[in-house]
Amino acid sequence: MTQQSYAILGSGAVGGLYGAMLARAGHDVHFLLRSDYEHVRDQGWKIESHWGDFDLTQVNAHGSVDTMPACDVTLIGLKTVNNDSLPSLLAKPTGAGGVALVLQNGLGVEKDVAQMIGPERVFGGCCFLCSNKVGPGHIRHIDYGRIVFGPYQNSPATLAKADQICAEMTAAGIEVQTSDDLNMVRWRKLMWNIPFNGLSVALDASTDKLIGNESSVDLIRDIITEVHRAAGACGASIDAAWIEKTIDHTRTMKPYDSSMRLDYLAGRPMELQRILKTPIDTAKAAGVAMPKTEMLYQMLEFMEAARQAGGA
Repeated sequence: MTQQSYAILGSGAVGGLYGAMLARAGHDVHFLLRSDYEHVRDQGWKIESHWGDFDLTQVNAHGSVDTMPACDVTLIGLKTVNNDSLPSLLAKPTGAGGVALVLQNGLGVEKDVAQMIGPERVFGGCCFLCSNKVGPGHIRHIDYGRIVFGPYQNSPATLAKADQICAEMTAAGIEVQTSDDLNMVRWRKLMWNIPFNGLSVALDASTDKLIGNESSVDLIRDIITEVHRAAGACGASIDAAWIEKTIDHTRTMKPYDSSMRLDYLAGRPMELQRILKTPIDTAKAAGVAMPKTEMLYQMLEFMEAARQAGGA
């Protein structure tokens, strides 16, 4: 079977890493870049990974979507705060009927893409990894790395397509698995994303600091329990053992700054709507309150507004 071509929208810690690995494996991969476009065009990617370091010197780098070709798979690694740009970004790479794989944090992120290109062409997934872009064209992947993804709408055709993408990513050295329950995958990732992203900003702490304090662990457990309860009300069946597993996995994780904390420290908008507000509202509509999660969201909204006011 002919290898599929890939477009990468959002060539950061997620899209840059996985796209570079696919390109190293021989796939035709096209990267949309912003600030480091010229650097990557001229010098390529430098990947430091616990899966193995490598340099990718020959890169199909694009400073504009206008120069990108139609591809079989478009991987969306943009932060959700930039999703208003998706209609203009998706037209070229998906123009020949290619599918989109949404690898963004939060809940409900596939719905917007489905309205643009059709639900049967949309896949969604979560990345369980510790990876940061540390310089122009330079990604440091320090721990984990698994992708779990599946179709937005299950059918024999979409499940077969998921298997094809999974096989290609596996052959490229990426740890990946498919699921026919995308809702469950999303809520299980939220059991980590909501407490550890949110509290890392509110308490100004990396993961090792959060997990190393008894009081913060108690708060983390309370929030994870709220998310687990909300997941069940929203149709996601997740074993209660995942509450403690989520904490235990973080204990063994290498010290890590969450993406939300890095965004806050860099003065970038935080992904508060999709990671916190949408789950809170979705749970509320299903009859479940998330009081500690909602308070965390309110604190972060205040911090965001105060920072914007200070910078005005």
